[in-house]
Amino acid sequence: MLFDVVEVKVIENYKLFLRFENDVQGEVDITKIVPFKGIFSKLKDKEYFATVYVNKELGTIVWDNGADLSPSYLYSIVINKVA
Repeated sequence: MLFDVVEVKVIENYKLFLRFENDVQGEVDITKIVPFKGIFSKLKDKEYFATVYVNKELGTIVWDNGADLSPSYLYSIVINKVA
């Protein structure tokens, strides 16, 4: 089952707090899942990283350069199934 991300907050050092539409919530350390290359290279800049927001149409977190992460992948991390 796919649950959309409905809230994101930057915690520190590339860690994000995420809340999903079913109220599951938790932290994700982006350094463990993103190589900071290609479209993700701009995320190395902490100020740019902090511009993350929820795109309600996509149901996930995005940055203005087009970088995004699969909500199902993020959900699996939060519930400790991967990473």
